[in-house]
Amino acid sequence: MKAFSVITASMEDQNNRVREKLHKRLLQGKIIVITGGSQGMGFATAKRAALLGASLCLIARREERLKAAAEEINKLQEHGQFVAYISCDATLMDELKPKMEAFILEYDTPDFLINAAGYAYPQYVEKLSIDDFRSNMDVNYYSQLVPILILLPFFMKSKKGHIVNIASVLGFMGMMGYAAYTPTKYAIVGLSENLRNELKPHSINVSVVFPPDTDTEGFKHENQSKPQETRYMSEGAKLLSPDEVAKVLIKGILKKRFFIFPGESGFIYHINRLFPRFIRYYMDRSLKKSRNKIH
Repeated sequence: MKAFSVITASMEDQNNRVREKLHKRLLQGKIIVITGGSQGMGFATAKRAALLGASLCLIARREERLKAAAEEINKLQEHGQFVAYISCDATLMDELKPKMEAFILEYDTPDFLINAAGYAYPQYVEKLSIDDFRSNMDVNYYSQLVPILILLPFFMKSKKGHIVNIASVLGFMGMMGYAAYTPTKYAIVGLSENLRNELKPHSINVSVVFPPDTDTEGFKHENQSKPQETRYMSEGAKLLSPDEVAKVLIKGILKKRFFIFPGESGFIYHINRLFPRFIRYYMDRSLKKSRNKIH
């Protein structure tokens, strides 16, 4: 039995090395634009892509953090690629567009756009203001839409490109506490569905990623406002690391998958699709149990 385990582990290591070589061959020399690239899933994806030989353009608001992220990624380079960055709010078309066009003029049309900017503000719905809903839509939807609209003419002209949008498990189901967040992720899924169909004749690929809870700074921040019931409902879920999500994301886009499911999100998606009434029953029961704990 022990010998069998050793052989199985050795075969798995060999398969991982083969996959790594294939991914390097597919990504080496490619240019990837990543919004939200200075932290969390965006930064983890940028590091993973750099190790595989891709050049990068990171976009985020805070220049100091962007510069530090670019410097850290530069240390990972082994293939002579570049790491550029643009300090800008990705929701602002008039500010981001000239900066992106200048980047393209200097470096060329990117091969991938990965939209990783976003945040969540979990709260009881009666405590949310209309500004909370607008802010969630701005950051989670328009910060992905604006870079798409900027790069789309370049993708269409070159007959290439791959758009990767980050949704969430809450892009296909609802959960108490996320009334301002969930609709933005549904919108991202709807946008991605439409783009996938419309851009296919132009040889432009589209992917949408559904990460579950991930151990990022943003997740720690959202825990500060998260209702107690939501905490109880979430406590059994496995928390992924940003690196785990990045690994699945890169693998998925290189296979040109439309839906990409890190962790348990694929299982939840299929159960929700096949048995939606069961998922609603489970969520309602979970909420009832969590409220009993509090009261």
